[in-house]
Amino acid sequence: MNHAFRLTRGKDIKKEIIAYCQKENIKAGVIISAVGCISHLHIRLAEAKDYIDKEECYEIVSITGTVSDTDVHIHMSVSDNSGKTIGGHLKDGTIVDTTCEVVIYELNDYIFDREPDKETGYDELTIRKVKK
Repeated sequence: MNHAFRLTRGKDIKKEIIAYCQKENIKAGVIISAVGCISHLHIRLAEAKDYIDKEECYEIVSITGTVSDTDVHIHMSVSDNSGKTIGGHLKDGTIVDTTCEVVIYELNDYIFDREPDKETGYDELTIRKVKK
């Protein structure tokens, strides 16, 4: 099943995607497209040490990730008014300016969850195939 929805000014992108997945009971899905613009950016950079938390207008270049009704893992790329592009791990607090159009493809044969991984130290994706 496919899902498409639009977020409006002032909405927190990550929180709204999580709420949508919970409302629609999405057990496993991927974000296949998301475009729009933001007024506040909050992302974590590579190596999980530094963050960008900045009130500034950006165009959304891409959003991609795995989603479920229990958790999400989303990366985002944005460009500023000079075309400079940056990206990282989407955090709470990335706020829509005028619009954010999101399309999710639901994987009905799977269940995504997250479990602690001793090697990485993070909660990592677990994938379970649903028996039919």
